[in-house]
Amino acid sequence: MPEVSQQARPPIFLYTDGASSGNPGPGGYGVVLKCGTHQMEISEGFSLTTNNRMELLAVIKGLEAIRWQNAEVHVTSDSSYVVNAINKGWLENWRRKGFAKVKNPDLWMRLLPLLQKHRVAFHWIKGHAGHPENERCDALAVAAGAGAVAKGIQLPPDAGYNPEESLL
Repeated sequence: MPEVSQQARPPIFLYTDGASSGNPGPGGYGVVLKCGTHQMEISEGFSLTTNNRMELLAVIKGLEAIRWQNAEVHVTSDSSYVVNAINKGWLENWRRKGFAKVKNPDLWMRLLPLLQKHRVAFHWIKGHAGHPENERCDALAVAAGAGAVAKGIQLPPDAGYNPEESLL
């Protein structure tokens, strides 16, 4: 995002989505960041991952793209998994318990310092309901994952994906 003076920092609107074909299967995430008149899109795909990992990674990548500290960020996601983990206090409980028996602990631990770096509010929206930014994020996520595979593009592995977590 563009560098803005300390006095006049507008809120940042972060829209996210994740997708996985097969779950687990090839997957990707899509991010749309909006700040004032500026907009940025981010996406990436992986050869084997899950939908929930991609939903969470989209939020992380979006927050990591913000260049300043203490930004007001409004995250909009269709992932109940991500939004409820924050808004219902699940993440804090998982942290207190050392992330024992929690899926995707690597990503949740990566998210924690980003939440402390900014003032972040999470908002849930229904997916595939015509919300323009959510639809764009979905298109980016699908194109980065299954769409890339369909085109014969070799995707990197999701280094944090652990098939044994499905047994938790």
